[in-house]
Amino acid sequence: MLSNVIFYSLDKAIRRYRRFAQINIDKAGVDITIDQWLVLRVVVEHDDLTQNEIAERVFKDQASVARILALLLRRGLLQSEPQPNDGRRTRLRVSPAGEAALAAVHPVVLSNRAIALDGLSETDLDHLRQVLDRIYRNCSADPAEGAEAAREA
Repeated sequence: MLSNVIFYSLDKAIRRYRRFAQINIDKAGVDITIDQWLVLRVVVEHDDLTQNEIAERVFKDQASVARILALLLRRGLLQSEPQPNDGRRTRLRVSPAGEAALAAVHPVVLSNRAIALDGLSETDLDHLRQVLDRIYRNCSADPAEGAEAAREA
């Protein structure tokens, strides 16, 4: 049965959480998607990343991130500044409107997380992180690297 497959359960939980989170963001009247919020958060934390690096951090393909970035720029939530040393590259910055959107979403995100994690102890969460990290390492691009990293943990 599919319900006995851990990856099915994991995907089901993630999809349900994303739907739940988006509904609550929409109810709060903030016009932003989860993926747009993730991209803005990454840019706030690391404003020197390339588009490929942003895509890796938000677990999206480059084409999806390119569309999200173009939309965020059009909506004025991001600004693009030319790099002084490289005329071909730009540096993305979250605009004041983007900062306002992030601030408006922040309490919703905290509430979503609290509801979703209700009844789980810090020990439960630490164990879950360890298990998920182990699965991630096991599935690394280099199987030998994944096995070696798993042994080191």
